[in-house]
Amino acid sequence: MGDSHDLGPELGDVLHVCPAGPEARVIVVCEHASNRIPAALNGLGLAPGLAESHIAWDPGALPVARALSERLSAPLVHGGISRLVYDCNRPPEAADAIPPVSEIHEIPGNRGLIESERQMRIAEVYDPFRASLAEEIARYRNLSLLVTVHSFTPVYRGEHRTVELGLLHGTDPRFAAAMAEAPPAGWRFDTRINEPYGPADGVTHTLDLHGPPNGLMSVMLEIRNDLIATEEDQAAMAAALGDWIARIHHRTEARGAA
Repeated sequence: MGDSHDLGPELGDVLHVCPAGPEARVIVVCEHASNRIPAALNGLGLAPGLAESHIAWDPGALPVARALSERLSAPLVHGGISRLVYDCNRPPEAADAIPPVSEIHEIPGNRGLIESERQMRIAEVYDPFRASLAEEIARYRNLSLLVTVHSFTPVYRGEHRTVELGLLHGTDPRFAAAMAEAPPAGWRFDTRINEPYGPADGVTHTLDLHGPPNGLMSVMLEIRNDLIATEEDQAAMAAALGDWIARIHHRTEARGAA
């Protein structure tokens, strides 16, 4: 059984919105920005240290997303709750929206939830995040690109990953393909489309829910987290990605207007 039917006053902010100027053309999203677990859930019964690990959030992703939003003059919407409480990049019907196991780790506080407990998390975490992102997209009339920022662990289930940057897409591959075709001069990172995850893994929910229905191109950035472990590395990655995205965005918009 779950620990609580109500996340209570300890819930706090389930998302944060950093606005931009009215002429913004890009919106940046970071769903897994926080590892915060409301006190009412008693830490989900996690073993020591797991709440700080990659299973609870995407380390380094938020600083990169913030720097990207500044560089692109873009609004930023980012999560304020651990994805172990509810993964805002999953629809309510997804089995891993409230995962009972993450990688090889048991999440005791997510086991045996009754339907009312699941619905409470959906209503208090997912629904506000989805609605606020939709409101921000509607607020900026010149938007044409949605960028989501994630990070992934270098070692997963004991296997080392050599890919360093993933350019992920859902039903609309245009922007990811355009980026892959024209990397920056001297780009040294192993970059692949739809790796280490892809649509079959259920990771493109935000892209597909908020991209094509609003006429937005979209791309999900998956950065190996050892490459953005320090402030200096985060700033450098955001600068390189920001310039790359801006160049491709200008090119794709110009083609669209031709």
